[in-house]
Amino acid sequence: ITSGNLDSMVSNYTASQKKRRTDDLSFTDSEMKRPDRAVIVYTNLVKRIWKDVPIVLGGIEASLRRFAHYDWWQDKVRHSILLDSKADFIFFGMAEKTLTEAAEHFSYPDWRERVARVSGVAYTLTNRQKLPLEALRLPSFEEISSSKEAYSEAFRLFYEETDPIRGKILYQTDGTRAVVQNLPSLPLQTSELDKIYGYPYSRDLPAFYQRQGLSVKGIETVRFSITSHRGCYGSCAFCAIGTHQGRTVTWRSETSILNEAKTIATHKEFKGFISDVGGPTANMYGFECRKKTAEGACKDRLCLFPEPCPSLNPDHEAYLRLLDRLKTIPGIKRVFISSGLRPDLVLADRRNGKRFLRALVESNVSGQLKIAPEHASPTVLRAMRKYPITVFKEFTRQYFLEAKSQGKDIYLVPYLIVAHPGESEEENRELRSFIRTELEFHPKQIQIFTPTPSTLSTTVYYTGFDPWSKEPVFSEKSLTNRNRMKDRILNIREVKAKHGDYESACEE
Repeated sequence: ITSGNLDSMVSNYTASQKKRRTDDLSFTDSEMKRPDRAVIVYTNLVKRIWKDVPIVLGGIEASLRRFAHYDWWQDKVRHSILLDSKADFIFFGMAEKTLTEAAEHFSYPDWRERVARVSGVAYTLTNRQKLPLEALRLPSFEEISSSKEAYSEAFRLFYEETDPIRGKILYQTDGTRAVVQNLPSLPLQTSELDKIYGYPYSRDLPAFYQRQGLSVKGIETVRFSITSHRGCYGSCAFCAIGTHQGRTVTWRSETSILNEAKTIATHKEFKGFISDVGGPTANMYGFECRKKTAEGACKDRLCLFPEPCPSLNPDHEAYLRLLDRLKTIPGIKRVFISSGLRPDLVLADRRNGKRFLRALVESNVSGQLKIAPEHASPTVLRAMRKYPITVFKEFTRQYFLEAKSQGKDIYLVPYLIVAHPGESEEENRELRSFIRTELEFHPKQIQIFTPTPSTLSTTVYYTGFDPWSKEPVFSEKSLTNRNRMKDRILNIREVKAKHGDYESACEE
């Protein structure tokens, strides 16, 4: 049971906790919308009819709630979704390998014990059942509900030990039960990814829904896009992709991707434009840290923060070659990159960084390149685990120089987040000042930070301090003030029109 590829609470509510009017991932103009906490609702409905059928939860909503977690919508610590739903297992993460290995075990009388030994599985035990000998204890539900220090420690252990190579089995008690998390599945290798993405997907809604005249707006965004790789080692504090897909990047073969593109080119609605070739971060295709693939992600440092690790050795050669070959396929006019780019990786690539930027401007920008500096204040960027704003400025400088040299009239769209932990009125002023003095365009993509389960930012938001350094971090929790932070950014243009200059706009 899954609620889809987006958390139902994120889908149903804005960052101001207002009910959304639309859901691009549900049927357009239909009453069939996902309920709040959809995984729990669906599980209860199934159990009402089939009481003894084993139930497995999967997908992003269940995966990020496998242990007790802070729930921003109710402003409290909730139990593991396994306990709230009374399901048997969570197959967390992307889970293809877990699913195929576990499926055969359900035909045996002792299916529960067999499945509980599979990597990538979370399950429950009673206090009468033995825990795995090598399991590491997380602070209990009772402890983290009453102590923010205990909550912070539970997150730290969860973050550090959820690694398929060097991690540990984890467990957390909750009353008379315990939730146990096995080691994650190993990342899928190239041959395994090629197999998964090689099936004849229709790129359409099932015919059953089409006959009813139903449509889903969100499919248009991805219909003619290509997933080239999985995983992300960006480790941005507000993002759950590293927890869900893993911090090790693995990629499909060039042949597999080219074959998919050839199939796309024959689709009856294809107009010649591949909308995206990428993954969580577009330019992580084709290179990875050898130490990480052998020993697991480092405990004592991050791959890209505060700067790219020397062991990473970024190289865009494979991605460049792939993009070049895609352009040669009959029926394909243009290949765009719509996934976010990491400018720090481009600048750190001494061999092919400039060549990649040249090719990007020449062929792969549809008019606007998406970059996510997220903020401008050093305080907020450190809390986000993002690169310094100087990196964004240097990339922007090189990008527009290259565009000018090629005679291209293209733009750059910066994505920003306000009200993230670390941002007070002072940091918001810093961001407005940066927009006024450094940007030649006004950003439209501004989000208010939403605390979602199992991220570092949410832990800091709830506890008020960093789990590693223990340093206090301010978080704006008033919905009114959070909205005001965004409004002040958006209103700069309107106030500028009234006053005639950005200085007055930023002051107002």
